[in-house]
Amino acid sequence: MFTGTTNSDYYTTLGDAVDALSGTDDACIFIYSGTYTLTEQVRIDYGGNLTIYGYTTDYKQNVVNIEWSKTSSAAGSLDASAALNVVSDNFNLYNINVKNTYGSGSQAVALTANGNQQGYYGVGFYGYQDTLYAKSGYQYYSNSYIEGAVDFIFGDASAWFGECTIASNGGGAITASSRSSSSDTSWYVIDHSTAPDTPGTPTATLHVNSNSNTVIVSLPKIEAASGYSLDEKVYLGRPWRALARVIFQYSSLSDVINPTGWTTLYDGATPIFEEYENTGNGSSTSDRDYETTATAAVTKAQLWPDGYSWIDTSY
Repeated sequence: MFTGTTNSDYYTTLGDAVDALSGTDDACIFIYSGTYTLTEQVRIDYGGNLTIYGYTTDYKQNVVNIEWSKTSSAAGSLDASAALNVVSDNFNLYNINVKNTYGSGSQAVALTANGNQQGYYGVGFYGYQDTLYAKSGYQYYSNSYIEGAVDFIFGDASAWFGECTIASNGGGAITASSRSSSSDTSWYVIDHSTAPDTPGTPTATLHVNSNSNTVIVSLPKIEAASGYSLDEKVYLGRPWRALARVIFQYSSLSDVINPTGWTTLYDGATPIFEEYENTGNGSSTSDRDYETTATAAVTKAQLWPDGYSWIDTSY
């Protein structure tokens, strides 16, 4: 691995490269191709702008893999179970696969994203339960791949998922928003994203808007991952906290989606679950539960009222 700052150097582990950073100057880390199996979590808390690059520019052909296997019960918390725990503001990650390989049976996070103006571009997130912890802050996910089965996009970030591939490798809810206050402006926004039938083969991008904590989902299709029969086994989301807020828009929903669309988790929850101009065999809203009628799509300007010049619109 190579760090690019006023003082550049080579390191054999990501943890060593991150630990070598100091100050607040703009910095970057370039990771050469390979599979890096972690023995301890990489926690990223840098005071300046930091970008970490993988070896490719096409998210379908990522060749940098960061892996570990750890459950939240073994680690002591959800945050501690993540392979990467990013608490820095002004952070960007490009073309790297991040995996928690534990599998089913327990919460096991691949990434904890807990900061403002974080961008993830062409990144692969792999897990089963609680894959991607979009915890808090303004976050943008573009042309990335997200795989899991149970609550595999969860938290209270203001996140926009755009043109992402969403692949279910088991029955369960895709999203679990933890919005808990009526004054919280967050949404999960999933827009123009895809869920293919083959895990590990990204075909579209998923964006989460971090400023408004809304999820907008626009999917050409949401389908079962390869090797899984999941007809009517997948839900768009369930509330992790009482006032969860998620929207799927301009999406093609296949028959993997249960006709009720949404399910419950939190007793007494009054979530805002919306769909807007979706198509496909799973898009009918006639039997939906817990759904609020959407009158319009959510825009980036609504999610990020202070502006979003920090996102990389070229990716």
